[in-house]
Amino acid sequence: MYRLGEIVARLGGELIGDADVDIRRMATLEKAGPGDLCFLTHSKYLQQLRSTRASAVILARKHQKATSLPKIVCDDPYVYYARAAQLLNAETRPAPGIHPRAVVEPGAEVPGSAAVGPFCHIGRGARLGERTVVGASCTIGEDVRIGEDALLGPSVTIYPRCVVGERSVIHAGAVIGADGFGMAPEAGRWVKIPQTGRVVIGDDVEIGANTTIDRGALDDTVIEDGVKLDNQIQIGHNVRVGAHTIMAACVGVAGSTRIGKHCAIGGGARIWGHIEIADRVNISATAEVVKSIPRAGTYTGVLPAGESREWARMVAHLRGLDRLSKRVAELEARVKPRKRKR
Repeated sequence: MYRLGEIVARLGGELIGDADVDIRRMATLEKAGPGDLCFLTHSKYLQQLRSTRASAVILARKHQKATSLPKIVCDDPYVYYARAAQLLNAETRPAPGIHPRAVVEPGAEVPGSAAVGPFCHIGRGARLGERTVVGASCTIGEDVRIGEDALLGPSVTIYPRCVVGERSVIHAGAVIGADGFGMAPEAGRWVKIPQTGRVVIGDDVEIGANTTIDRGALDDTVIEDGVKLDNQIQIGHNVRVGAHTIMAACVGVAGSTRIGKHCAIGGGARIWGHIEIADRVNISATAEVVKSIPRAGTYTGVLPAGESREWARMVAHLRGLDRLSKRVAELEARVKPRKRKR
């Protein structure tokens, strides 16, 4: 629990009203009660602000006169809410130590400040950073490097030689460094190509539950600093994801693609392999990206859902566009005006 004034002292902003109000948690305007801190980001919620039972509210300067409640006035209420929620919901990390049912192979380095849960396996030569937390049933391969203050949820698997940066968070079931999908065709059969690269993950990266990142075939697969990946994402081998890019759930990125910095990729988007995407590109949910995107901007590439018969007619028309285009060209050629003789 914090007093409102303590929150402002830590996070900044302008406090208007009682600084001694006790704040226990964040809540929505609609559901809040005494001890709750809310936030307002849009004028359409002003009616909820007028009826809220919250103890205090975070809002923008243009809305500061909309309520008599104690308030924190700031430039970006949504970001302030995120910071306040972190403060009020600070995770309690387990006590340092290696659980007696964990296996730490000879040559592995586990500092005294790290916490290793039950049924974990730490491979030979692996090195954990100070204050690292490894959840139950994790597998850390040989010669893996994990930076300070990293947090691994239950059942995370990190294959040999991969690198995880400082303060990174990897959620339950993620697999880092499995073989990339490399196969060479030979007489109707497939010959496996050994995947000898690594996965290198930067600092302050977050990787969602059951997300998979393949190791490179020759070069490394690289996830740069500050990248945020949602659940159930597939990153193919030799991909590079630029710093502070964010991806929503179920995105698939095929091998050897380069994605720039500060990109935002919507859920279910499909990105083909061996292409490059510039910095600050926004890709809409479920879009299919089949070629390089050289300039910043927002890109959308799917048909929206509609009533089934209408959608089927639209698809039928699209399938006939090539034939229609040829007919139009033929008609234009027939009616092309002839030059008049003088």
